[in-house]
Amino acid sequence: MRRTPHRRLRTALAGTLAAALAALGLAGAPGPAAAAAPALTVQYRAGATGATAQQAAPWFTVRNTGTAPVRLADVRLRYYFTADAPDASYRFSCDWAVRGCSHLTGSFAVLTPPVATADRYLEIGFSAAAGSLAPGADSGEIRLRFHRGDWKPLRQSDDHSFAAERTTYADWDRVTAHLAGATVWGTAPGGGPVDPPPGAALFDDFAYTAHDDPRLAARGWALRSWPGGPGVPGATWSPQQISFAAENGSSVLRLRTETTGTAATTRQAEILNTTMKFRKGTYAARVRFSDAPVHGPDGDHVIQTFFAINDLKAPMADDYAEYDFEYLPNGGWGESGNTLFATSWETYDPTGARPPVNQHTADRAGHGGWRDLVFTIDDTAVRYYVDGRLFATHDAAYLPERPVLISFNQWLTGLAGQPDTTTPRAYEQGVDYVLHVKDQVLTPAQVTERVAAYRAAGTAFEDTVPAP
Repeated sequence: MRRTPHRRLRTALAGTLAAALAALGLAGAPGPAAAAAPALTVQYRAGATGATAQQAAPWFTVRNTGTAPVRLADVRLRYYFTADAPDASYRFSCDWAVRGCSHLTGSFAVLTPPVATADRYLEIGFSAAAGSLAPGADSGEIRLRFHRGDWKPLRQSDDHSFAAERTTYADWDRVTAHLAGATVWGTAPGGGPVDPPPGAALFDDFAYTAHDDPRLAARGWALRSWPGGPGVPGATWSPQQISFAAENGSSVLRLRTETTGTAATTRQAEILNTTMKFRKGTYAARVRFSDAPVHGPDGDHVIQTFFAINDLKAPMADDYAEYDFEYLPNGGWGESGNTLFATSWETYDPTGARPPVNQHTADRAGHGGWRDLVFTIDDTAVRYYVDGRLFATHDAAYLPERPVLISFNQWLTGLAGQPDTTTPRAYEQGVDYVLHVKDQVLTPAQVTERVAAYRAAGTAFEDTVPAP
């Protein structure tokens, strides 16, 4: 599906982007060195060794074989088994744990796709009170059991993670360990690792004090002050339109757009990375779209965004790339009402002489409020998710040939949408966090888990993505 020509207003950013990065001297800025991957080992012992049993009894210890402390709250273990009947339910118990059974959780899930030796798994988690593992330390014994909800005997002999001969603790790679959403130990049913090793990542919780907080620049962010598109010609892009505030225990980035109906009084907001170093992998942010202004009359054609982009080297250059979430609460671009766009760009001509090459998906409905936005790029497609649900799949023709940077901005397409052209009004977009995981495609649920792990560990910022 191709976007209509009004969309060219937005792509004026690409040319402006190239000039701005060159002027700042930041386009080639080096990134930080990648951090060493954490390492865990799981040891297993069978507490019940019969081929059939009233209860399965998997016992574990978890050892930190890395060089940095690991919070157990960031760790998940998975024990894989085959359900004894399609409708069978299971109950979990902890008999004893050095760290305390009250600090453990157990839940059952369906394995997709199923294999001959497993179609379910028991996932074990830890609370923050379970503490941390120092390098070389282990969790101590964790003695667990589970049984069928109807107390019928269960068959263990066909379970992926079961081993009757394991009557003393030893390393066992048929139980997997997951740290911050990535698999760091074990082999899943089917013969391969569940996930690749933890990838380099950018995470920012936006825990800053103000637009002039020196940590923003030190961590690779620029608050736009240079002129140019997209938006109202002659409008100002001002760092003062960026602020940070505490909301429900989290720090939130706020982008504010203000106008009284003239270009001279229109102020727009943008924050972006200063290095184009992201390509394939997972991009995620929790964004608050607003259907109404903070104050003043409603009706302006405001655009609220989360996107990744690189610079257009020449008209119709085939190494251009752009991936957008764009919300139009008041219409615009030919739309008469609320519309959310997801758009993947191959290239365009800024003069408008040739039609742009892109694929887009539109949902003409209200999306005001907090939204979990994810898009993933692999070797086959670009996929967009909203609140955990697949929103769009775009073709491999739109995969990036060069790295991109990440940006959020809020701006006005023009001033024609508001009949009251003189009353002051302001619009605001919020951002809770941003996450990029290099070369790994995470599900929306894995994104949520990874963000929760960062926050549980007290990590407000991490950037281990190297410069290209």
